[in-house]
Amino acid sequence: MKMVIVFAAILALAIAAPQGDRQPEVVVVRELQHNNIGVDGYQYYYELSDGQKKEEAAELRNVGTENEALVVRGSFSWVDANGQLHTVEYTADENGFHPIGSDIPV
Repeated sequence: MKMVIVFAAILALAIAAPQGDRQPEVVVVRELQHNNIGVDGYQYYYELSDGQKKEEAAELRNVGTENEALVVRGSFSWVDANGQLHTVEYTADENGFHPIGSDIPV
């Protein structure tokens, strides 16, 4: 019985010990706070301490017609393990999602 208690205590210490390969905590560096009530569109932006960014804005077009559509424009970026920045810009509308970026094959 004592061996089980000792083993459980050692296991608990091993699990609770700090891990050497932990990534630094990612925090919000900058953000746009906008009143997005969801009626005519929306807008937001954020940037994280690890290099990630996201920006997006939408507007409602052809309001009140049968061709009413939400048109979204935006971009997102990230930094890969080698430190290279990657960015994708996009539009999404009644004709689909249209990404543009150097990492996207043509």
